[in-house]
Amino acid sequence: MDLQNAARRRFGRGARPRSHYQRYDQLSLGSFVFDHILSQLSSFIFCQKSQSNGIVLFALSRSPLYYEQLLKSKGFDVVTSSTWFKILDCYTDPLGWRSKLLESGSIRNLSSGSSLTVNICKNVKDLDELFSSILELGKELSGDGKGRFTVAIDSVSSLLRHTSVSSVAALLSNLRSHDQVSSLFWLLHLDMHETRATAALEYMSSMKATIEPIVQSVDGPRGNSENLSLMEQNLRRGKFCVRVKRRNGRVRMMFEELSVEKSGIKFTPLSSEDETTAQSLVPKVQFNLQLSEKEKNDRQKLFFLLSTR
Repeated sequence: MDLQNAARRRFGRGARPRSHYQRYDQLSLGSFVFDHILSQLSSFIFCQKSQSNGIVLFALSRSPLYYEQLLKSKGFDVVTSSTWFKILDCYTDPLGWRSKLLESGSIRNLSSGSSLTVNICKNVKDLDELFSSILELGKELSGDGKGRFTVAIDSVSSLLRHTSVSSVAALLSNLRSHDQVSSLFWLLHLDMHETRATAALEYMSSMKATIEPIVQSVDGPRGNSENLSLMEQNLRRGKFCVRVKRRNGRVRMMFEELSVEKSGIKFTPLSSEDETTAQSLVPKVQFNLQLSEKEKNDRQKLFFLLSTR
């Protein structure tokens, strides 16, 4: 339940297609929210208020040095963070090209530049090796091998640039069904992929968060100039919509506004009119499913998809 607390336990639904200005806005906001959830979860783990012993961060879109600075900004001691925070670095040398340059003497160093505990991935296309590396790092966090850990993926969209949807879905499925993985969350940019691709990943998520623009774009002669102003507003504000699948088959939703401030991300309730409209769109459906024991155990875990449109 700690990941749900980190995600603010907000429930919602998807959004409409939007302009390229808004896509850029929500990509930026998505990264802010991912950092917020990662930071909150780190606090729970550090204070031993989590069922997880630590976090394995699968870094694809940003460097380990970025996450080191993020932890420092939240007051964490990066020197001792190796006991609960490890990074699988698929950002520094995702295809092994820099390693070949190092061997030829063209470059002198392959270091990520971070003092965090980092394992550098040299072939992001080999998902079997990635899976093994994640588990290896997780076992280092679990100590006696009985503890559990959380997996965070900062950009599934980056992973999909190198491999197929079915392969990525298989990786996520293997992680979610592993006994030592207590929770799993990832960031996905919906506008970069076909609907069938995103649907396959959303299907296995027990919680889905979508970030929508607060201010819609303007069409017409004044559209371009006004959209620049709207883009600036949407870089700081958005509608946070999260949908949660309950064990009884029902889907619960809630919508909130988020804003990026100097102190971090702030969540505020939407107006009663907006909330009433949102709740009217919630499908009141329930399924009577007969689950095996393994499926029941898997359902107890939380698999969180943070998506931007």
